[in-house]
Amino acid sequence: MRFHTRKWVKPEDLNPNGTLFGGRLLAWIDEEAALYTLIQLENKRIVTKFMSEINFMSSAKQGDIVELGMEVVNFGKTSLTIRCEARNKMTRETILTIDKIIMVNLGKDGLPTPHGKTQVEFVKDRLA
Repeated sequence: MRFHTRKWVKPEDLNPNGTLFGGRLLAWIDEEAALYTLIQLENKRIVTKFMSEINFMSSAKQGDIVELGMEVVNFGKTSLTIRCEARNKMTRETILTIDKIIMVNLGKDGLPTPHGKTQVEFVKDRLA
């Protein structure tokens, strides 16, 4: 799994218990999944279709740095399935896992469209 994004937990990210609000973390994950998919499929028209069970394993507090990791589980005809882990950057303790996030590739008409991809590509390889 590759960890691409880091977020600093600030006061506005906290719940009444003084820990990271789960909804804020899920918003960060949804955005990261969309960006990851956009880069993989080379299309800005991406939507989240499904998130499987969300497993909160620990919490984060103000000042912690959370990093988000994504890895491709499957390439579908019009979709990309991703696994996600959020962890504490300093301690490497897992905060949350999601085994399946399905992102759908859309055409200009807003309908699912085949993307033609079958494996992970890195931008540096596209430029070579």
